[in-house]
Order: sequence, then structure tokens, then C-alpha cells
Amino acid sequence: MWEIRILVPVMLATIAVGFTAMLVAWRQRAQPGAVPLVALFLGACYWVICSLFRLQATGIQEKILWNELAWLGVMLIPLAWLLFAMEYTGRDRFIQAEYLAALALVPGITIVLALTSQSHSLLYSNSEVITFQGQQFLNRIPGPWFWVAMGYTYLLGMLGSIPILELVLSDAATFKGQSGVLLAGTLAPWLSNVLFIAGILSIPAFDPTPIAFSISGVFYLAAVTQYQLFETNPSASQHAQRLFIDQLQEGALVVDSNGFIVDANESATDILGIDSRQALGQKAAALIDQYDVFENSKNSSERTTIAGADTTGLYDITHTEITDSRGRAVGSIFTLHDVSDYVRNQQRHKVLNRLLRHNIRTKTNLIISHAELLAADSEAGDISLVKDSAYQIEDTAEKAREIVDIFEQSRHPDTLVALSSLVTDCRSQVEHDHPDADIRVDDLPEDVYVPSVLEAAYLNVIENAVVHTDDPEPTVRVRTERGEERVSVVVADNGPGIDDYEQSVIERGTEDGLSHSSGLGLWLVKWAAEIADGTIEFAPNSPSGTVVTITTPAYDSPAPTAATDERLLADSHW
Repeated sequence: MWEIRILVPVMLATIAVGFTAMLVAWRQRAQPGAVPLVALFLGACYWVICSLFRLQATGIQEKILWNELAWLGVMLIPLAWLLFAMEYTGRDRFIQAEYLAALALVPGITIVLALTSQSHSLLYSNSEVITFQGQQFLNRIPGPWFWVAMGYTYLLGMLGSIPILELVLSDAATFKGQSGVLLAGTLAPWLSNVLFIAGILSIPAFDPTPIAFSISGVFYLAAVTQYQLFETNPSASQHAQRLFIDQLQEGALVVDSNGFIVDANESATDILGIDSRQALGQKAAALIDQYDVFENSKNSSERTTIAGADTTGLYDITHTEITDSRGRAVGSIFTLHDVSDYVRNQQRHKVLNRLLRHNIRTKTNLIISHAELLAADSEAGDISLVKDSAYQIEDTAEKAREIVDIFEQSRHPDTLVALSSLVTDCRSQVEHDHPDADIRVDDLPEDVYVPSVLEAAYLNVIENAVVHTDDPEPTVRVRTERGEERVSVVVADNGPGIDDYEQSVIERGTEDGLSHSSGLGLWLVKWAAEIADGTIEFAPNSPSGTVVTITTPAYDSPAPTAATDERLLADSHW
């Protein structure tokens, strides 16, 4: 008889402990895991209150009503426990609206079935009142959905316990204590529920699970007061690891031993052109076209380089093997280092060195040979060729100096200047040097700014169009095309056009022993455009001539943006 007499006082004590734990957690609601813990104890107190009213009810319909209402607390508790575990351990990135909606699907169906349980037999197949030691209890026979709901609550409980158990096995003494107390407190209601469902308890038809939450409350209060549950928790460690990976400028791709992608930072997904959400859990070889190169890098001592998805970037791959505590290989980390600027600048220096040696050596040999002829016979040599060659050497040196200036500008944050003033100044300078030239400039936008390094590019394109023509009245037309984030300066001339071979060498970006361009002017234009994060394109003009298009980012103000500074600082590594 004593078992029955103490039920009401025990349930009231459980409510008191639950509300105390809930208030303590609410005071720490700004801390990770506090709000889900409030929801957990709210659900537990609500369940106990419904059980208390059901116990005191006299009729079967009233008892059934309180039993149906109790399901709201029953389904809230495991969901709140899982959310608490995710927040407490720093895995709150998984707490997203779509995931919560999916997790709440079974609890939602269960609550609807509970509130309509008398119209179907899915949750309960039968209900009756039995008397034990003078007290009436509601006994309900479980239906098929009851076992679905119970299995789901145990599944959520297990999923929430796994990350907590990981902390129990960790090396951090504080987190071991916190996690151990939390698991111990969680064990009481789950164990009592198992005993009730198995029919082992001495009071028939009475579920003591909500009362067992009084034990949970005591343990959780101990975790808060004795183990500083909300003063120090492992959430920061998890977020720090995530932040470290995400903020790496290098791409980081984590693949398990079976070749499945298990993690990737934003840099890696941008470089490889994949969607991070779709990529996780997928075979790397199926998503990444160049994945065989990644695999080959594991056993290669040589430098391994791939092109990015946008084809403009080049990246070195560094492989690091991941091992477990027993030294077994469980995966790999592939780090992608951007070497685009390094490779481009190596190419630039190679081209510049080859051109200087080739052009200067050719003109020097010509000067020497004619000087020797003139020394032997004043009528044999051609003094005009000597002068022209000397002037061409001077011009080559001037172009080389401009190129060095362009390279130097890439070392420091660039200034932005109005596109209209830049093009107008270039036009004025060419017209001053070549008064016979007809240079027409269409209306220029007044609110567009570009890096000042482009001055050399625009000037050389306009000047080359005037100088390298056989028309006695050279005509050059300059216009602009504005996109959302980029602007193109289009220069069209009526000259003989740029040779296809010359264009191919410039577009390829490098020279070799068998292929040379004729001078430094076009290289200067190409490199200035690249340093400004732009491109250069060639097309034939009608009826004759060439159309050169320089496309670069466009800015709305003369102050460099943060993105501009980052790009220019990245370019400075040459």
C-alpha cells in the first residue's frame, strides 16, 4: 500500500525538481544547449502533471484525456535531448529548419494519433481501468504505431547520447565529468521506461518514467553547479575546428579510406566547382573530374598541380594521411594551395627574359655588323639601320621599364581611378604624339572605376593601333561595354590586324624556343589586364584591322573594396 500512497508526493517532488532545473537552465539560456535543456524539463514536468491528473481522475474518459495530452511531453523530451547534445557538443550546424521539420514528423503524427486515439486503433488497440491497492489505473494495450513512436524516441535518445559519450572518452577532465553526469541522469528515465514496457514493475499500468526525471533533474543540477555545465563546455572547441578549416584560404578536402567525401571547406568547393551539401557522403571520383590526380599525389614525391573549375586558377595538391589511435589509415586530407600567381609570374619572367635577350641580341648584332661595314667602307653600311636598331633597343628598354613598373604595382594595394579619365588621358597622349590619327571615343560611363595599372594597357593598345598600320590616316574607335560587375574597353582599328600566330602566343601566355611574339607591347597589355584581374581578347575587325577587348572588374567608387585588397595582396606574391 505504501507504494500507492507515496506516488502523489513523489510526483509533486518531481515537478519541483524539474521546474528548478528548468529555471537554472533558463538563466543560462545564452549558453549552448541551455534552451533545449529548458524544453526537455518543460516536457518532463508537463508529462508528470498529466500523469498526476490522470492518476486522480475518476472516470475512464477523463483518464484517457490526460493520457492523450501527455504525449506532447513524451515526444518533446527525446527531440529536446538530441538538440541539447548537438548544441552542447558544438554540432549545432546540423540544427537547420529542414532537419528539424524532418525530426518533428514522427512526433507530430504521434500527437495527432494520440488526440484521436478513440477513433482508431493505431496507437492503442484497447483501453480499460484496473484497480490496484484501492487505486484505479488506466491500462491501454499498445497498437502498431505505439511501437513506432517508442522506437523513434529510443533512436533520438541514442543519437543524442553518442556525442556525449565521445566526451566521456575524451582527455578533457572537465568535459568527462560533465558528460558522465549528463549520461547518468539520462539513464534513469530510459531504464524505468524499459522496465515498464517489459512489465517488470510491481505497480501494473503505471508508467514511472516521468517520475524518474526527478533523478535526471538532480544529476543535471549537479552538472550545472559542480561541473560548470554552462560556464565551460566543448562547443567552442568544435566551432574553433570548423572555423579554422572554413577560414583557410587553401582548399581542404577530407576523404575517407573508401573514397567518400566527409568534409570540405568553402575554398575547396569553390575551387573544384562542387556543392558542399550535395558532395558530403558522395564518392569523390564521381564528383571531381580530376580526382585521379588527387589519388596519384599520395604516392608522388613530385609537385602535383591541377586547374580549378573556372580554368583560370592553378593549385598544388598536398596529401596528408589521417590515422586513428591505432595507427590505421582512415582517410586523407587534400590541401589545395593556390599557385596561380606564382606560375603566372614565372611565365612572365620567362617571357620577358627571352624577349629581351632575343630582341636586344638581334638589334645589337645588326648594329655591330653595319658599324663594322661602315668602319671598313663608309659606303658599305647603312647608317639609318644602325639608328633604327638603336631606337628599337631604346623602345624595348622603355617597354621593359613599363613592365617592371606594372609588376611593382602588383606588390601594393592599387588605387582606383575613373575609367572615363583614364581612357581620355590615353587618347590625349596618343593624339599628341600622332596628330594625324583619328581616335574616336564613344560616350564613357562616369561612375565606373578601374585599377590604375590599366593605364599602361589602354595606352599601348591605342598606340599600337595607330603605329602599326599602313593607312596614312589611321582610325581607332574606343567604346565600353558595362556588365553587372565587369566592364570592357573595346579598341577597334583599321590596320593590317594582328597575326594569328602572334595572338596564339599571347593567349597561351608563354613562349618557347620555337615560338616568339614580335615585341613587348602586347605582353605588357596582357599582364596589366591579368594583374587587374582581367582578360584580353582578340577579334578581326571589318573590313580590316583588329578588335582588342580588355575586360576587368568594375567598381562604383574610387576606394578599393575588401575584395580588391585581398586580390591585390594575393597578386603580390610574385
